[in-house]
Amino acid sequence: MYKKPIILFGIVVPTVIAILIVVACFQAKIKVATSYETKVQEYKNYQISRMKALEIETQIARQRIAYEQWLKVLEQDPVTLLNANMKILAGKLPSKEFQQPLPERMTNKIGFGTVSAQNSEALRFNLKGTFRTTQKALIELETRMPNLQLQELRIDPNNAGSSSIINIQLTYTAWEK
Repeated sequence: MYKKPIILFGIVVPTVIAILIVVACFQAKIKVATSYETKVQEYKNYQISRMKALEIETQIARQRIAYEQWLKVLEQDPVTLLNANMKILAGKLPSKEFQQPLPERMTNKIGFGTVSAQNSEALRFNLKGTFRTTQKALIELETRMPNLQLQELRIDPNNAGSSSIINIQLTYTAWEK
């Protein structure tokens, strides 16, 4: 007579409750594990992003000096700056192989300066010197004045008898602020 209730309340109900508790614990374990994996992945992504941000900050710090120099170049008058740089170059290069040019402002814009909204000024000057020396001078000039954009370059032999000296006519667009 009490067999059914004993089996039901003594064995079946505790077994069902135990199974429900095991299933609930298993689901809770899966949730915790998933949450943990998500948080670990987010932390790794954060660390990668942080390292990239530090890398960018380092690059910006290295380029800040160059950027400040660039702004100084843009704020100065291109002809005055070109004259100053050419005097420096003439002092560095042998005088027999390089003659300092006198730049002239052109009244109209040329090249990209005509179609760009950016302020620019056209500069033209002539160089006389050996090919190697003028190359060095132009590399140094374009390093000192990165706002220059070459528009025209004409190379002619010198008619004065010295075959190693050449005449170079240059036209640049000097970008301004």
